[in-house]
Amino acid sequence: MTDLRNQRRMATQLLKCGSDRVWIDPDAVEDVAGAVTRADVRRLISSKIIQKIPAHGISRGRARERAEDRKQGRRRGPGSRKGAMYARLPRKERWMRTIRALRDELVKLREAEKIDAHTYRNYYMRAKGGQFRSRNHLLTHMKTEGALKEAA
Repeated sequence: MTDLRNQRRMATQLLKCGSDRVWIDPDAVEDVAGAVTRADVRRLISSKIIQKIPAHGISRGRARERAEDRKQGRRRGPGSRKGAMYARLPRKERWMRTIRALRDELVKLREAEKIDAHTYRNYYMRAKGGQFRSRNHLLTHMKTEGALKEAA
């Protein structure tokens, strides 16, 4: 086997890649062995006898599969959890989701004239005080208290 280390070294510099990514055509080993100067190696590169092998990336296929599983609720059990409950979903984040939903509902009811401004204010302050767990809880409470009037 011919020693092509020198030609490979020159090719790495010309192709601007590592020596592992330089491919030398096994059928043209004699031509490559005869290439002594950088100009000779350049000529072999242009005639595709010496080529640069494409770089390998890290496949995202498995990561995408895992993300899809997580989206469906898998891989989220107690064995996979690192942070505490409120590190994973902070109390404030949870509160913001609840209060925004309640306030949106109250605004909708007021605009639909199912509640008047006084009732709106009353329930707004109750929501702020944390009286209601959810939209559904708020609506149930309003119905039982008779604060919700049915608009035709």
